[in-house]
Amino acid sequence: MDEQRGPGRRASGSLERAVLDVLASAPVPLTVPEVRDALSADLAYTTVQTALVRLHAKGVLARERSGRSFAYRPVETPETMQVGAAARRMRKILDSGGDRRGVLARFVADLSPQDEALLADLLAATEPEGGGQP
Repeated sequence: MDEQRGPGRRASGSLERAVLDVLASAPVPLTVPEVRDALSADLAYTTVQTALVRLHAKGVLARERSGRSFAYRPVETPETMQVGAAARRMRKILDSGGDRRGVLARFVADLSPQDEALLADLLAATEPEGGGQP
């Protein structure tokens, strides 16, 4: 799909990341023109508006009325957004139908002792009453 973009156009994912970066660094919710002005690229109003509407539809942004338009803000902090994005990438890899056991084994083998202990603590804290067996 990226091959169909015209010269100087970027993938929607990179625009969405740039929009999120702008909003995450803003102390207050921003309108479409404010986000557009903060982006260094020469983008059409409707391009920025579409990115904001899509991010809102995905539940990543909240919006509030600002005059006749909307002002947008991230639902989560940049830190929790990063954590969520990493977790989604891991889930996508695990759900891809590949060698699930191999992926998890390699992940655990590459952990530092501190991260391994943290993972063990997290797993113990989420175990159901029956000892983890369904």
